[in-house]
Amino acid sequence: QVQLVESGGGLVQPGGSLRLSCAASGFTFSRYVMSWYRQVPGKKRELVAVISSAGSSTNYKDSVKGRFTISRDNANNSVYLQMNSLKPEDTAVYYCNAAAEYVYWGQGTQVTVSS
Repeated sequence: QVQLVESGGGLVQPGGSLRLSCAASGFTFSRYVMSWYRQVPGKKRELVAVISSAGSSTNYKDSVKGRFTISRDNANNSVYLQMNSLKPEDTAVYYCNAAAEYVYWGQGTQVTVSS
């Protein structure tokens, strides 16, 4: 049974930090490209960050470059998103995504940036 379970979301003040985690199971994690997406109600889900299967390559949405860092631990089947200098416009539900021959999604974790 494939599972992607996100954690680490919450309420944070502008300028603060959060670290999202995604624990994967039920598939060969090290073969999959992993990504973080986010979605605001009424808007399309957007790609925030992506990391290659070996972790050697990353890419980011322009608005988060220099503030967010994606990483992965293939030994522990996990992917992370370190989010620093958070802004109110980062408020969204954040989703973990795994892609290779199949595509899997987590259930999402809410991130709210507000004073």
